[in-house]
Amino acid sequence: MINRLFRVIAAFVVISIFTNLFGQNTATRRELNQLNAKIGRENERVDSLGTQIRLLLPELQNALKANLKAKEQTDSVAILLINRINTIQNKMRLLEDKAAYIDSINFEILAQLVMIENKIVTLTNSFTEMYNLKNDKVGNKVSANISPTEYKKTYIDALSSYQNGEFEKAITGFAALVMGDPMNDLADNSQYWLAECYYTMKNYKRAVIEFEKVFTFPGTDKDDDAQLKLGHCHRSMGNIDKALEEYQRLIDYFPGSEFFGKARESIKQINIR
Repeated sequence: MINRLFRVIAAFVVISIFTNLFGQNTATRRELNQLNAKIGRENERVDSLGTQIRLLLPELQNALKANLKAKEQTDSVAILLINRINTIQNKMRLLEDKAAYIDSINFEILAQLVMIENKIVTLTNSFTEMYNLKNDKVGNKVSANISPTEYKKTYIDALSSYQNGEFEKAITGFAALVMGDPMNDLADNSQYWLAECYYTMKNYKRAVIEFEKVFTFPGTDKDDDAQLKLGHCHRSMGNIDKALEEYQRLIDYFPGSEFFGKARESIKQINIR
């Protein structure tokens, strides 16, 4: 009886276990089916996206190539523009340098022309003076130191030396005359030509000193000549402000001078520069 009861209970337990297992398997299958369905839908979406990407990929590649090409062209144009700008700047610098050089050359030529003109005028004046002296058109005061005849002869000899370019010899002659008889009628002329010797030799500092001495002679007719040459001396030394001052002094104090126009022209040339 007891054994039979145990058999019944065991059978019931076995049946319960199989029933539970069968129920669990059914739930698991349901979940698996749901997961498979989801996976299937995701696969479909992935396939759809892959199809779209394959369709868009050529367009994207073409667009990328176009952008790269456009960038290369832009970079090339930028480099070309930069090179052209640099070339233009270099040309401008060259033109500026040439302009400055030409201005400098023009100024030097102008200065040389002024010097040549001065030499012509100076030599002309020296020949005029010599001609007048030889024809006794210039009188002389009697001097206790040097006789009028000797003074005139020494003066003509010194002037001839100047005309021949023998400036040291001319300086010796004119200096001897100025120191020997400063009251002679030709003493102021001797002082002027002494200064001219130094000016022609381009010893401008000494020339300034000697030209300024011309004004110490009363009644000299060489004052406007000396005033013009003072301007030329300072201009040649690069003392532009002082040169302008000396030229302006000639205009102010010697309005009737034959050198009035030269002084105005010299001022104009300096201001243009």
